[in-house]
Amino acid sequence: MDISVILQAFQGALQPLMLLFIFTGVFFGIIAGCIPGFTFTMAIILAFPFTFGMEPVQGLALMIGIYIGGLSGGLISGTLLGIPGTPSSVVTTFDGYPMTKKGESARALGIGILSSVFGTFIGAIILFLLGPLVAKVSLLFGPWEIFSLIVFALTLVAGLSGASLSKGLLAGSLGLLIGTIGISPSGQVRFDFGIDQLASGFSPIPVLIGLFALSTLFINIEEIKQNMTKDGQDISILKQKVKIPYFQVIKDVYKEKWNVIRSSVIGCFVGCLPAAGAESANFISYDQAKKFSKEKNKYGEGHPGGIVASESSNNAVAGGAFIPTITLGIPGDVAQAVMIGALILHGITPGPGLFNTQPILVNSIYVAIFISGIAVLVLQTLLLPLLTRITLIPKTFLVPSILFLSTVGAFALNNRLFDIWIVFFFGIVGFLLYKINVPLSPVILGLILGPTLEAEMTRAFQMNSEISVFFTRPISLLFLILAVISFVVTIIQVRKQNKDKEQLNV
Repeated sequence: MDISVILQAFQGALQPLMLLFIFTGVFFGIIAGCIPGFTFTMAIILAFPFTFGMEPVQGLALMIGIYIGGLSGGLISGTLLGIPGTPSSVVTTFDGYPMTKKGESARALGIGILSSVFGTFIGAIILFLLGPLVAKVSLLFGPWEIFSLIVFALTLVAGLSGASLSKGLLAGSLGLLIGTIGISPSGQVRFDFGIDQLASGFSPIPVLIGLFALSTLFINIEEIKQNMTKDGQDISILKQKVKIPYFQVIKDVYKEKWNVIRSSVIGCFVGCLPAAGAESANFISYDQAKKFSKEKNKYGEGHPGGIVASESSNNAVAGGAFIPTITLGIPGDVAQAVMIGALILHGITPGPGLFNTQPILVNSIYVAIFISGIAVLVLQTLLLPLLTRITLIPKTFLVPSILFLSTVGAFALNNRLFDIWIVFFFGIVGFLLYKINVPLSPVILGLILGPTLEAEMTRAFQMNSEISVFFTRPISLLFLILAVISFVVTIIQVRKQNKDKEQLNV
């Protein structure tokens, strides 16, 4: 480890122009992340052409800023409106939005921002210290291991089911079923019902917007009717407190310090696995936080630990995702693929040799992630008083505005009018599921992880048709054992909770 190279990286990153690129990237990443349907990945793709005339380090700094800012920015709409800005912020809504409904929106946002910053820092530290080593371990993950990891993640459906395990499993199965529509991993079109637009399947973002955003808007319309006063104003939302409780936020995060560390490590580890994604890290971290908590029953009702687990793991994924990118040249997600494209455009080939040929560039990535974390803290904290006032807007104005922005965001993904109809269809589905007390979170879990699960299973059987391979490979077997343990423990916990409630009712 050459200290002089690290100092040169810091010196270069602290130049005014570099700081400008990082802070600009973080700002636009936050904005992109908090707009449902837009996603920071789209922002990175839009920023890609602007890097052509930049130095490699400058271009990477801009995109890293967007990446980190976008990972954190998704918590804003998820917390304030119950509408996740990105798929990786779905878990944040579980406890963030209930806190907003209790009048603690500023506290929830503060916890999310601080957790995001710590997650970013811990992810960067792990990348710096263990990057080459973790990259070697990730090489051991074939399709069998990734399949078993996702099976383990899918067992979290039980933990997200609330009091009714059967309804949670039904919701998770519905998500898996939706994910099968379109082209199968073998290349065959299925379940398109003769509709050409369904041949490519459902894009997760419009489905997510419909299930969470539109269904929430329908629920809000009902609340508007219930809370309207004689003068026609919605008075319930005006009770929100916008003063940021800084000391309370610090106290909340400090109380969850082990949760921060555990969730960040999970996020970084999952991030370094290609195609695993931040969504898997969020669900796994949330489940583990709930299992280790002494207040399990409060999760999903506005518990700070749920936000901490989601946001710290969410941003720690960035550090992990860079591990295969810079050490192996294997992008962990679409955003990383764009960054690899930027490096190749400048004649730089990612891989093990990058540490020897471009040591300053590699260390500049570490530094840029750190500074991006600081930028997230500064910019989101400064914007927080303004952002929390979104909750003061009467729902009679807010509902149609969000509906418009959500449909525009869905349309912008593929420039298809059909995606808007998808939003409306799943909005109705989500509203009906809410009415019969079926949780929506397992649907999203199944939809997001299902296609990857099927693709990895297909790859595994193409390489070896024996099912025993899943049990003879140690890492794969470990995840399958963890999946069984997770499912059994959750069943025991659900039965215990239901028994306790029955005793209280008696």
